[in-house]
Amino acid sequence: MAGRFARQGARRRVGGSLLSAGAIVAGSYDTVLYRSLADRTVLVTGGASGIGAEIVAAFAAQHARTFFLDVDEVQGRTTAAATGADFRVCDLTDIAALRTTIAAIEAETGGIDVLVNNAGRDDRHSIAEVEPESWRRALALNLDHQFFATQAVVPRMAERGRGAVVMLGSVNWMRGRPNFIAYSTAKAAIHGMTRSLARELGPSGIRVNAIAPGAILTERQLKLWTTPEKNQEFLDLQALKFRLDAGHVARMALFLGSDESAGCTGANFVVDAGLTQN
Repeated sequence: MAGRFARQGARRRVGGSLLSAGAIVAGSYDTVLYRSLADRTVLVTGGASGIGAEIVAAFAAQHARTFFLDVDEVQGRTTAAATGADFRVCDLTDIAALRTTIAAIEAETGGIDVLVNNAGRDDRHSIAEVEPESWRRALALNLDHQFFATQAVVPRMAERGRGAVVMLGSVNWMRGRPNFIAYSTAKAAIHGMTRSLARELGPSGIRVNAIAPGAILTERQLKLWTTPEKNQEFLDLQALKFRLDAGHVARMALFLGSDESAGCTGANFVVDAGLTQN
């Protein structure tokens, strides 16, 4: 049932903090009601897992007509069943397939009101490891589809004189983190693209903003990189002494997709518990 969702699942202790990750189940994203989102059509890219799945759950809980794209068919169907959202299998690095999928959704719904360009992958690599093929792959995974998905939804938004596009950037490039050169380059480009698109699309009533998440605990992070030492490092660097999870990002996406943020465009909204103050 696409009305009320929360996360519940396996719990573990990391650096003394109790963290949780798992499936989406009934109970969380209805504490604040954004009436403007009811019955609007929302599209989330990379919505099968992690931050994307939380964003899907958040919009579905607002009674938005929520669609999401992902290449992971198994996890996508699980998230769709948990949230009531409409899942479409799509490889976002295949721009022709992306355009076709978006066109099909628009034909079915009459147009997309809110686009959340979430999909990305924060792979680690040294400078020496980067080859032209891996470089282009990283940009395709983290940058290219954000522009082309936006390009695809703009005509219908412009016809209605309104629309909201939410980009997913990162604080990674602001912090100059090593071993992320391709990822950081893509995320920095997203913030420049956001500002240019906001200026160009503003006269059509289309708002474009970016969210820059900090150190967000997702199942992928917990599985691959989170250790008690790393957990404590982030807590020491943050102004707020708790670890952020995907729900903190999803709630910002709701605000930026709703009419409550009608005066906001071309902005970078940092959700990092004060991490980038250091």
